[in-house]
Formats: sequence, structure tokens, C-alpha cells
Amino acid sequence: MSQDLPHIIPCPQPQIEEGFAVYQTTHQFYHEVKTRADYQEYCEWYYAIAEQHRQDLKKMRGELNIMQFFVRRQ
Repeated sequence: MSQDLPHIIPCPQPQIEEGFAVYQTTHQFYHEVKTRADYQEYCEWYYAIAEQHRQDLKKMRGELNIMQFFVRRQ
């Protein structure tokens, strides 16, 4: 039975192997490009949110703390 296998499944030809290698390389390249672009977008979002939080904290520190009127320390 195993001697009949090469007749059922032909050996891949060099053109097919080369085409698949090109496809695989291209796929990996575009995957890497997308991953890096997504990471760059995330970093930009993170830095923008961090700056917004810094501004909010600065603003909150300048406001009057009304909670101190309700909480009495003994």
C-alpha cells in the first residue's frame, strides 16, 4: 500500500514550493506590519490618556475638597 502512495499524492513541484514560500513570507510580512501599526496606535492612545489623566489630577488638586467637611477625624 505504501508503494502506491506516490502515485496518489504527487510530489510537489519546485514552482509550487517556491510560490508557497513567497506567499508565506508575504503573509508574515503583512502580519508583522499590522502588529507594529496596532502597537504604535495603542502607544499613542496610551500616552494621550495618560496626559489627560495628568491634567485631570492637576485640576483636582487645585479644587476645594468638600469631603473634608463631612468626614471628621477624632
